[in-house]
Amino acid sequence: MNVFLWGVLPYAAFALLIAGLVWRHRYDRFGWTTRSSQVYESKLLNIASPVFHYGILFVLAGHLIGLFVPASWTQAVGINEHAYHLFSLYGGTFAGVLAVAGIGILIYRRRTNAPVFRATTANDKLMYVFLLGALLLGMIAKLSDTSGNGYDYRSTIAPWSRSLFTLNPKTELMEGVPVLY
Repeated sequence: MNVFLWGVLPYAAFALLIAGLVWRHRYDRFGWTTRSSQVYESKLLNIASPVFHYGILFVLAGHLIGLFVPASWTQAVGINEHAYHLFSLYGGTFAGVLAVAGIGILIYRRRTNAPVFRATTANDKLMYVFLLGALLLGMIAKLSDTSGNGYDYRSTIAPWSRSLFTLNPKTELMEGVPVLY
């Protein structure tokens, strides 16, 4: 099961992504459009949208650094494990709070502005549930390890994710990884 989950499924998901992008480009280039709700109300949107997007970009940058920069590299430039943990804790918390605040304001805007609420589809609501759920689970994982004595993802998840790019996934590293991670 571990070989399938951590050795096969990532490549299958990537292949599906590429196939979907090619299909969309060839057959449905203009099928999806954004239904802008800016015409209904833009004051909250002008605040919430940048807050959410910057928060998500910081979250992505933190994950890329955490997964793809080996511990030996950070130690080589003089960043010890404690300093790395503090940067990860404060930077990750800041990014997560920024993204949650942005999506919170966006949801508030959708719920309190009648024209925007009428334009909201079931897919919009589902997307908000998944985005907020993922952000909150990430915040729980980050804040449950404030002391630095929690799960060490840099010795398991990070090397596994790097091994995917060498086409030699080290699935054994993912055994025993907590579900929250």
